[in-house]
Amino acid sequence: MTRSFIMDEPDTRNRLDKMAQGVIGMPLDRPEGPLKVSGIATYAAEYRIENCAQGVLVTATIAKGTVTLIDEDSIKDLPGVLAVVSDERMTARAAQGGAGKSPVRKVQDVHYYGQPVALVVAETFEQARHAARHLKIVYTEAIDAITDREDDAVAFEPFEEPTVQGDLDRAMAQAAHSVDAIYTTEGHNSAAMEPHASIAQWDGETLTLHSSLQMLRYNRKELADALGFSLEAVRLVSPYVGGGFGSKLGISPEGVAASVAAITLHRPVRVVMLRQQVFQCVMRRSETRQRLRLAVNEEGRLTGFGHEAWVSNLAGEKFAEPVLQASEFLYPGENRVLDLELCRMNRVTAGSVRAPGEAVGMQALEAAMDELAEKAGIDPVDLRLRNIPECHPTQGTPYSSRKLEECLKIGAERFGWISAERRPCQRREGEWWIGTGMATATRVHNINEAQAEVTLRMDGTAVVASDMTDIGTGTYAVLRQIAAEMLGLKPEKVEVRLGDTRFPPGSGSGGSWGAASTGSAVFEACEGLREVLARKLGCDEADLLLKDGLVQVGGRRAALCELIDSADLTQKGHFKPGKITDAFSAAMYGAFFAEVAVNAYSGETRVRRFTGAFSMGRVLNAKTATSQCMGGMVWGIGSALTEDLVFDPRDGHIVNPDFTEYHVPVNLDVPHLDVVLVEERDPAGSPLQAKGVGELGICGAAGAIANAIYNACGVRARSFPITPDKLLQELPDV
Repeated sequence: MTRSFIMDEPDTRNRLDKMAQGVIGMPLDRPEGPLKVSGIATYAAEYRIENCAQGVLVTATIAKGTVTLIDEDSIKDLPGVLAVVSDERMTARAAQGGAGKSPVRKVQDVHYYGQPVALVVAETFEQARHAARHLKIVYTEAIDAITDREDDAVAFEPFEEPTVQGDLDRAMAQAAHSVDAIYTTEGHNSAAMEPHASIAQWDGETLTLHSSLQMLRYNRKELADALGFSLEAVRLVSPYVGGGFGSKLGISPEGVAASVAAITLHRPVRVVMLRQQVFQCVMRRSETRQRLRLAVNEEGRLTGFGHEAWVSNLAGEKFAEPVLQASEFLYPGENRVLDLELCRMNRVTAGSVRAPGEAVGMQALEAAMDELAEKAGIDPVDLRLRNIPECHPTQGTPYSSRKLEECLKIGAERFGWISAERRPCQRREGEWWIGTGMATATRVHNINEAQAEVTLRMDGTAVVASDMTDIGTGTYAVLRQIAAEMLGLKPEKVEVRLGDTRFPPGSGSGGSWGAASTGSAVFEACEGLREVLARKLGCDEADLLLKDGLVQVGGRRAALCELIDSADLTQKGHFKPGKITDAFSAAMYGAFFAEVAVNAYSGETRVRRFTGAFSMGRVLNAKTATSQCMGGMVWGIGSALTEDLVFDPRDGHIVNPDFTEYHVPVNLDVPHLDVVLVEERDPAGSPLQAKGVGELGICGAAGAIANAIYNACGVRARSFPITPDKLLQELPDV
């Protein structure tokens, strides 16, 4: 049986607070944690499959042009070489043939340096890598490639209809105080620990792919389309994912390449991207250029709000970094301009990376708000408190819930924020300037269609199954807690099975929607099981009290397994967003407070303290939620100080395509992170009254660090990351 729920209105029943087990919100450990730390959990490349060949991708060495020859003879005599696969299906750009048919070879167009053009398959990885390096490829190179954003040929075009309300120019001219500033951010890599990896098996009827993916429901369709297969002929398996951060939202080249090779060779094929290939041919976050125009009256109320942004992507791609996403709803200003423009460049595809939009838009916006606070002579926290709108400033829709004021006040108190007059260069410890800064956090809340199956077994245990993935976010723990709470079971009595398309299609992990969406499907399935139990007892479902495997109704008490006496009980839950998504402006909120030290001689910046106060609806697991917020704050440190993709303007290749030169924050870069969870309920967020949390912790974090740097040393850096060279020339004399 399937129980479906379409969310058209807020769910005010508050059901989870009325259950008896008492595990929702508790900081429970991840059930799969011991498997991961002991090395037992099997990741995509680790399956031991007999007779498995090894493949290595060969990538383009030009920015734009055509592959005119792939000379297989150049490596045919090398040890262990089995095949060279160069079918267009390998890059998922065309579907040729059908199940079991030979690949159709075509001339390939090249659109960026690092684009996969072939796969070399050999008996061992070392043999495949050696042969891939020696495969001769001939190109016809185009002369009109655009690889440098400073190129005179770069032209920007409107990506969407701009928002224009009132007269921003007049508001700026008449403002008591205003800011008009340009900020830039460099591109980012998702930087997941596990590289993209896949093992493909073809049995003549079904293609099974063990792969590192975030969205199996969609990835299955993408792979089937790329191969020209029916959906039923494709199975994806991805129970453990070593980080995704957006880079594994879609099917990636190594998965399609392994699949085509397995079909061609009639044997399993493993393809693991080299780290450099992950950087060169998996999506990046676009660099941005942003203009912020802010105007306030004498009371410090925003009368004008302008945010214009310029980003890039490959020709034909429909995605543009949604830089303005938070600016649409966060602050008021009746005179508004929001405009996003896009240019086409021959660089690796830009896509969703770690809170797309707010992650880079918020850091610029919050830095500009700090500049405005200084000009207006208003404390930065107070400026934000004065500018919390009553409703969505553009659309007029109400907010579903909003604890921004509470986050600002609680975070300030927790951090020890001093609201006295703030001036830079007021504190010095040896050779270090010390300063503090703050910023608002916000991230749009999304929900997505999801299904899950819950089975109550005759032994009084339960099984939750969905193709939902856990990319390190705590899905196994959270879904277990939801089922345990609803069914009155101890958490260890609930088994969660994820990451297999043989299970019902979940929401997937992306957009911070996983727990609220697939969790709601589990919730619905459990409500259905409770109704079955109620019918067996001849009572209303709401009258059931389930706890520790016991059922109590009125004066009657029995073991749960006594009601499942003949066969397991199975129920599917199907959750769909409905009219609720248009009825409210739904988002998560928070506030950051940072203390930094800036070296007076070298310009080195160290983050010394970092506090974040966050509200995200109902907290389903305090430990995993806190961990997610911490992870976001670490990303914020990277965005503020270290992370940038460096492109060679001659051919567009990434100069720093590995963790040696692309600097993500490591232990010594990260201080103690203080996270405060501001509890709330959002009936419009989901039936669980929960919202997302995974990406909230990065949105605005870099702005707080930039503001602290200014307070420390008096240098207002508007180019991220804020590396020492950007501070040195303006540091005060010592």
